[in-house]
Amino acid sequence: MTDLEKVEEQAQEQVQVHEEVYIKKSKPRNFMKSFSGMVAAGVVGSVLTMTIVPHTDAFQNLYEPVKAQEEVATTEENPVNIVPTSTSNSSNSVADIVEKSSAAIVGIVNMQQQSSPFSRSTEAVESGSGSGVIFKKSGNEAYIVTNNHVIEGASEIEISFHTGEKTTAALIGADALTDLAVLKIDAKYADTVLEFGDSSTLRAGEQVLAIGNPLGLEFSRTVTQGIISAVDRDIAVSTSAGEWELNVLQTDAAINPGNSGGALMNAQGQVIGINSLKISESGVEGLGFAIPSNDVVPIVNEIIKTGKISRPYLGVSLASLEEIPQQYLQNLPQNVKGGAVVTYVDPNSAAGQAGIKVQDVIVAINDQEVTTTNDLRKYLYTELNVGDEVELKIYSGSEEKTVKVKLTSNIPTS
Repeated sequence: MTDLEKVEEQAQEQVQVHEEVYIKKSKPRNFMKSFSGMVAAGVVGSVLTMTIVPHTDAFQNLYEPVKAQEEVATTEENPVNIVPTSTSNSSNSVADIVEKSSAAIVGIVNMQQQSSPFSRSTEAVESGSGSGVIFKKSGNEAYIVTNNHVIEGASEIEISFHTGEKTTAALIGADALTDLAVLKIDAKYADTVLEFGDSSTLRAGEQVLAIGNPLGLEFSRTVTQGIISAVDRDIAVSTSAGEWELNVLQTDAAINPGNSGGALMNAQGQVIGINSLKISESGVEGLGFAIPSNDVVPIVNEIIKTGKISRPYLGVSLASLEEIPQQYLQNLPQNVKGGAVVTYVDPNSAAGQAGIKVQDVIVAINDQEVTTTNDLRKYLYTELNVGDEVELKIYSGSEEKTVKVKLTSNIPTS
């Protein structure tokens, strides 16, 4: 098998989203044997690196998500806030906390369209399930936070409540990199709303509770107990928007498939994390991870307000140097061992206007070394803002040059 065939084969492999919920396939594509066509098709995750976030037009070729109402993007006057966490011991028992909180934990079923083997029609069938937390009630609407990977690809999202009632939810917006999504339901179903505690005050050893629906709705609102094992962990994850390092809390509270999107709570009954993933290997126990509440709150507020997450936009698609067959980079100096290879340039973007071309290799951004696409993405999304001017060190063949680019937003202004 040739290098080109190997790369093409990678594009048709199943994409694994985190550790537990779905496996989906990229749509079949016709592959051009040019450099840009080969690379853009061959490294699906990296192609999405700098060009999109969930629910833009470019993302629809991977899946067609549930649509929220047209007026989803609103001017939100009352954003969700972090509530200070008391440093004193709570007098609430575990049973008290669970009794007060469990009504705000919902079951989520991801329904996807599937062709019937007996007819030409399609029908919505269950593709996976997870958990969610009701965190806000405003007027006639209530909001649920969950993991992006719980609802990704859904044509319909079904919500089940502690009363046994069920309803469908509208998807307000989602963000693959932070693995968060916000849903909207009728407020009449929201008997209880949970508040977010301050995750920045957490220390290893503090008691926590995890509430969710492990292994499906049959075990809905299951409670497990443990401690914070560590804070500020960085876990490498594969998302539909590319590779990413997710900042997480580590806990030994049991987290199983279906717990994703549920609440990790402190001794005061506040949500201090959204359970997201676990390490599941033979001989490994007690390695669960949750997205800290202080990371969750700004994301859900922006999603409620705009329906999307705005990030700096270069206007290029990228692949790590190690993913590109050597014959396509024969003029690159041998001392260049890492970098992000440009596989596509949006001609209307700042990068396009700056003269960046396909096959250029980005090796540094603002003097920060770039060895992989993840290095560039992380610096771009965590250190920079829309409107900033960045300096890129680039190799065009054997020529080294410096290019200045002013970052725009990934969200169109129109």
